[in-house]
Amino acid sequence: MPRTLFILLTALLLLGGCYSKPVRHLASDASLIQAGRSSRQDVLRYLGEPDGHRLVSPGVEEYVYYQTQRSFLEKTPFVGSMMKPNGYEMLIITLSGNRVTKCEFRSFNKKDREWAKDFTWKKVK
Repeated sequence: MPRTLFILLTALLLLGGCYSKPVRHLASDASLIQAGRSSRQDVLRYLGEPDGHRLVSPGVEEYVYYQTQRSFLEKTPFVGSMMKPNGYEMLIITLSGNRVTKCEFRSFNKKDREWAKDFTWKKVK
């Protein structure tokens, strides 16, 4: 009986490792899109539906993909929801008609503005 219980618990633990939810990595996904060559269908196939969409001018639109950068502690159950994200990543894709004309990846980190604390500010007359 104890041996069967041990085998059952081991099997459950190992099967738990097989679970995975889809993960989006915007930095590597941006390399799949090429300005001038990729189409709207390519963007939707590789990246899915955008997090934001806007019409810039007639025939020109932007798709925005957004993802927060989470630290190790933010990924832990229960405690992670109380933590603030380190920053975020954004991918902006400009489409003209059915073609990608521009693909821009941006990464923002909360430490990006720390230089302002140590900078000696001079008054301008």
